[in-house]
Amino acid sequence: MRSQTITRTTAETDISVTVNLDGTGTYDNQTGIGFFDHMLDQLSRHALIDLTVKATGDLHIDDHHTVEDTGIALGQALTAALGDKRGIRRYGACLLPMDDALVRCALDLSARPFLIWNVDFPTGRIGSFDTELVREFFQAVSTHGGITLHIDMLHGLNAHHIAEAAFKAFARALRDAVETDPRKADAIPSTKGAL
Repeated sequence: MRSQTITRTTAETDISVTVNLDGTGTYDNQTGIGFFDHMLDQLSRHALIDLTVKATGDLHIDDHHTVEDTGIALGQALTAALGDKRGIRRYGACLLPMDDALVRCALDLSARPFLIWNVDFPTGRIGSFDTELVREFFQAVSTHGGITLHIDMLHGLNAHHIAEAAFKAFARALRDAVETDPRKADAIPSTKGAL
């Protein structure tokens, strides 16, 4: 099975992330940040990746370090679980509606990290959660997961809907990209022979 656990301990956070790419969307995410846990649950469910995140961080300062470091550990766990990426589809894309929000995500598990982020939130907070941290999370996942990642908001009025649509669109695109291609299950999906 393609699974991996990554731990990351710094002076600011202590994080453990476990992923199973061949899971069923089972999750147990506990970061101490309610809205972020909800988004991680959505990621797991819609990617059909089993995900467990246990994080403690300096939440008395703010949520930034915990969210960013969780993204770093998740990116590293995805990379480790994919191994040499033999047999995967590599690319994924999703156009995801959620009420007023419409978000497009396209990604390539290329080992060349790059984030294009065209998302504008109408408010600075969703409850107590800083909306700037949504981009910080995806930047960390992209960088440490070696993912070329494009996320574009086409429509959106409600910040909660926009954020959730972004996580779900990423999840569905990731699901497609990590799945085994039955026509080339023994091949690296690149003419270079390596990713």
